[in-house]
Amino acid sequence: MINSPTLAGRISKVIFLGLCLVATVFPLYWIVVTSLKEPGAIYSLPLDYWPRQLSLDNYIGLFTKSDFGQYMLNSLVVALVAASVATLISLLSAYVLARFHFSGRGAVLGAFLVTQMIPGFIALGPLYLMMTDFGLVDSKTGLILIYIAICIPFCTIMLRGFFENVPDALEEAAMIDGCSRLSALFKVIVPVMLPGIAASFVFNFVNCWNELFLSVTLMNSDSNKTIPTALAGFISSFNIDWGSMSAAAVLTVVPTLVIFAFASKFIVQGLTAGSVKG
Repeated sequence: MINSPTLAGRISKVIFLGLCLVATVFPLYWIVVTSLKEPGAIYSLPLDYWPRQLSLDNYIGLFTKSDFGQYMLNSLVVALVAASVATLISLLSAYVLARFHFSGRGAVLGAFLVTQMIPGFIALGPLYLMMTDFGLVDSKTGLILIYIAICIPFCTIMLRGFFENVPDALEEAAMIDGCSRLSALFKVIVPVMLPGIAASFVFNFVNCWNELFLSVTLMNSDSNKTIPTALAGFISSFNIDWGSMSAAAVLTVVPTLVIFAFASKFIVQGLTAGSVKG
């Protein structure tokens, strides 16, 4: 018979979880607090864990002294387009890998898995040379194409797990009723898989939104820079603009928080339903 947890054990668990929560939330809290301090109060000692006087100077300066609005728009366009196209392509490739058996199928899956083990910055040099040859350096189109290529392997593996949990009988019944295979996919299977598709899209969007190395390497002009590149620009050789960086970080987190708030139900359902079969 298993003994019920003792009171001391429950208290220890609560304390441990509380400490983990504080360690997780405090950095975000400190960024928000720093963004609301007056520029001169950020470096004051002793530290103020809450601003003595709330100030929006850092947020105002962010838009008046830099093109942060343009950076946000660039990131939004790049992330939305790349995530949408990558999710659509991955949906089709995952369907093929889940429903058809052909020679080389295992090799394709293995190649997709291997790509997830290679650090992205290793390919910076070859990618830059390739984009230079195609004339796509400092171009949102070039960055979108690279993000699509990066997102497809992981998203395909993820969506393949969802397809394998959807019975073949659904599309077979639709095809008996006159649907083509492609029509059965989008009219019957896709509605069933919406949680999984939403989860894949959100992961793709967040990865593209937060990506730094490629955007810093490929984007040179202010009109094409994305938010991660703008955040890196607040760090100079002799100074770090903590106020502007904190304000920019807060605004950067908002879109992802909004997406997770609206899609959290689908993400949980999708991750639960998409467990990969052994």
